[in-house]
Amino acid sequence: MSQGLNVSVLCRVTNFETARRILGKNGLHFAAEALAARIVAQADGVQLVGVGRDLIEFHIAVADREQATARLQTLRRALDAQQREALAEVRLEFAIGAACASTEEGDTLRLLEVAEIALERAGEAGGFEMIDLSLADHAIDRLTLIADLPRAIAASELFLHYQPKINVRQQQVSSAEALIRWQHPERGLVMPGDFIAAAEDSGLIGPLTLWTLRQVIADQRRLAALGHDIPLFLNISGMLLANAGFIDEVCEIITANPAAKLGFEITETAVIRDPESAIRHLQRFADHGVVLAIDDYGAGLSSLAYLKQLPAKELKIDKMFITQLTSSHRDPLIVRSTIDLAHALEMEVTAEGVETPAALALLSVMGCDLVQGYLISRPVPFPALCSYLGEQDQLAETMASRPVFLRSGSSWTRA
Repeated sequence: MSQGLNVSVLCRVTNFETARRILGKNGLHFAAEALAARIVAQADGVQLVGVGRDLIEFHIAVADREQATARLQTLRRALDAQQREALAEVRLEFAIGAACASTEEGDTLRLLEVAEIALERAGEAGGFEMIDLSLADHAIDRLTLIADLPRAIAASELFLHYQPKINVRQQQVSSAEALIRWQHPERGLVMPGDFIAAAEDSGLIGPLTLWTLRQVIADQRRLAALGHDIPLFLNISGMLLANAGFIDEVCEIITANPAAKLGFEITETAVIRDPESAIRHLQRFADHGVVLAIDDYGAGLSSLAYLKQLPAKELKIDKMFITQLTSSHRDPLIVRSTIDLAHALEMEVTAEGVETPAALALLSVMGCDLVQGYLISRPVPFPALCSYLGEQDQLAETMASRPVFLRSGSSWTRA
């Protein structure tokens, strides 16, 4: 018996600039929303996820690949047919990228990211591409990944996505976190959970992190040139904090790029492994102007003894306390006390995993400084981050009535 497939569908307006000149920015957005609403109302089994700058995202649940292909062809025809009544001034042209996976696979983020890859390919495949993850062999051979990682670093198979962090009071992006991805030539998209552990086991985590650092510095420089001079954060494995050679090389790179605004995210467990070396090396980073953030606070063995010694400026509350913030009796108490503790230690507090307006509202009342999560934005490619920041600048005057970060995270999936 078939277990069914989930399909993530991304429809990008390929003549966006022309349509915006004719309809105006707001007119184009309203037209896209109206078009999407008409399709959902008339197409069987199509669910609207969100409408963004030049993107409409749908979700479809089907029985099998054949039905998925049929539904997607119906959707393609509907995008054209519904415009005849909804849009008189201009015809929107679309490229469509889709990814499908069995319903038993609950990783919606991976499905979305594969749909983004399909969308990139769609420009070379007549405007349509679908990737079926249910046909892939998901068995991850760690030894093979270890063997392939050096080539991946050299051959530019690795790339970064960025997830913005929003300042709650200022209602604007204060920084963004870099998250590494691997587009393997044979396995397709390999997620960090599969290859970061392999890199740590093989001793390749150092070169991988140095590659990430150099890319983040380059991207931060590009952002600053566009007028968005915000810090970019990257994660540092706990295995590296006791490695004096790695620390020296990082400090040399930072010294060679004094204008770069950088942040490092580290976990408490990373410090507990070798506290003396870790704290000494973290202080070196801080002395070089790097902002330090304690990641996943509360997920492990949180220790006040180490917390007070770390030269950190930011504390990130683990999402396990945020996702049930409005339905749990204990989580709000833990979160509020953590915020007060961090403020007493002169740290800013970031809440990870913010997914609902209710959670955001409660965190604001509690005095949380920064928020990060799907309500604000999924991790997005660098061009999408630039668009996100540009849109915020343009919408600054209307933020008081409709805060930009309350829009669906799907709105910022693509540039």
